[in-house]
Amino acid sequence: MRGRLVSAAAVVAASVLLLAGCTVPPFLVGGTERSEPTGERVAAELEPFYSQVLEWERCDDKLCATATAPLDWSDPGAGEIELALVRRPASGQKLGSLLVNPGGPGGSGYEFIADSVDYAAGPRLQERYDIVGFDPRGVGRSTAVTCVDAAEMDEFLYGIVPAERGSDEWIADVTAANRAFGQACVDETGDLLANVDTVSAARDLDLLRAILGDERLNYLGYSYGTFLGATYAGLYPEKTGRLVLDGAIDPTASNQEVNIAQAVGFEDALRAYLGDCLSGAECPFSGSVDDAADEVARLLASVEASPLRGSDGRRLGADALVTAIIYPLYSAESWPYLSDMFESVMFGEADIALAFADLYNGREQDGTYRDNSTEAFRAVNCLDYTYDDDPAKMRAGAAELAEAAPIIGPYFGYGDIGCAQWPAASEVERAAITAEGAEPIMVIGTTGDPATPYQWAEALAAQLESGFLVSYDGEGHTAYRKSNACIDDTVEDFLVDGTVPAADPQC
Repeated sequence: MRGRLVSAAAVVAASVLLLAGCTVPPFLVGGTERSEPTGERVAAELEPFYSQVLEWERCDDKLCATATAPLDWSDPGAGEIELALVRRPASGQKLGSLLVNPGGPGGSGYEFIADSVDYAAGPRLQERYDIVGFDPRGVGRSTAVTCVDAAEMDEFLYGIVPAERGSDEWIADVTAANRAFGQACVDETGDLLANVDTVSAARDLDLLRAILGDERLNYLGYSYGTFLGATYAGLYPEKTGRLVLDGAIDPTASNQEVNIAQAVGFEDALRAYLGDCLSGAECPFSGSVDDAADEVARLLASVEASPLRGSDGRRLGADALVTAIIYPLYSAESWPYLSDMFESVMFGEADIALAFADLYNGREQDGTYRDNSTEAFRAVNCLDYTYDDDPAKMRAGAAELAEAAPIIGPYFGYGDIGCAQWPAASEVERAAITAEGAEPIMVIGTTGDPATPYQWAEALAAQLESGFLVSYDGEGHTAYRKSNACIDDTVEDFLVDGTVPAADPQC
């Protein structure tokens, strides 16, 4: 999978999040607080986990706690991991907890709620729910996947392979780099690396529900978080409360199908940006949208052949430039910044493009990485899909991508190499999730979403026995709290009052 399913939490540098203030709400004044578990009956080997009492402590203007979960849900006695949580208590009459996942895989739900709860949940939700962010297993403040240091990560993400893309020599070089990266991950992470799949994370989600004291799970998931939420509903339909899945993933889509859909989605978003750019006065392109698209293709081919060097010595090749293009396409609000980036690359300058790629990759200006999202993204996806690095099959897949998306597609191919070399083998088969018997589940799709195309939301809503589709006609990735009042009201009416629209409101 080439395009990371980044979330509402990490959309673009230009779409600055309005962070919650530091004033301490009156209901947080005081010492620690305890959450009592539901006390439900579970298997004896799970009892120590489901009976734990969370001890909440003040952290800035919220409350924080750490839960323990089995390292391996199939063998609960084999070890434990930690799961980090942050909670913004309900300001009014409480309905329960609302757990939030911002996407990824690898996105930090802890940081999402700690830094930007107002972006994650509107005032009505904050009044009626404890808003709970958590880092899934393998991510951030929870027991995390660890692989390489910053310098090695730079080489892995930004290194240039001199051979022709797709040649035997190129495949051999990329295979060696990915094999070394995977070995570093298992050396540093150990047994956890084989246990960061989404099914295990969904079992963690049920544990968190229980020890937060909720009989049913209420959940808001963005992007990859929709797959986590749907997986939960498939495993525990009888414990599913009000679920909102925004920017949905089709559980049946294979790795290649995901790559094609995302390549087409980003290319469509690129063309939408170009059309908007050409209608303004300060666009670095000229002519028609097709003319401008051809210019982007030439830029990518140029840096593929002769990478540009940034002021810090790093080189900008085609892969990094594709990342720099993709990042602002997550939000139409960021299109003006994309114009600045294109103009700089046309003048032979790499710094703005490298900065955009850095934002996507979580790289700080000092060369460090702010989180482990790259490692977690790779580790989870390698367990959630199957991969085949047979050169003939990969070349056929690359040709299919290039035909479907002539500008972006050529740089989305050969992704199977990374996970085919992964030390934690996956035998998972992608399958529909029906969640028979679950309460109504809201699935939101944005017509111009480049990362999770609208047809995936249609597919998931159709698969879920109780799924219903809410459509947003617009651009950008995910819709709640960033599109319009129609979406926000529909989501909040459902989560607060249980209101299911009589028909798709077509927001």
